[in-house]
Amino acid sequence: QVQLVESGGGLVQPGGSLTLSCVMSGGTLRRFAIVEWYRQTPGNQREVVASMFPVNKSVIADAVKGRFTISREDAKNTMYLQMNNLKPEDTAVYVCSVGRGHWGQGTQVTVSS
Repeated sequence: QVQLVESGGGLVQPGGSLTLSCVMSGGTLRRFAIVEWYRQTPGNQREVVASMFPVNKSVIADAVKGRFTISREDAKNTMYLQMNNLKPEDTAVYVCSVGRGHWGQGTQVTVSS
């Protein structure tokens, strides 16, 4: 079955950058039209931060617009979230999703000095 594994999270200072990756196994990424990144903090609902639709159309949440970029590399079965100028309020578990039916386990991003 389809499995998604995120990586690239960690501790970064405010203003820093991280690139998250999400690798799919058990399936073919190109067969999924919609890929997305969500984030979740304790006590809050999961929120979408970036979505990519056909063809190469992306929608970025207002809270991260201009700082986050979503991309995909179907040949590598991998999607990415480039995060720049990180802020403490970006601290969360980031989860990738494909087809709005498959989810990864998440990777922790902590922005702190």
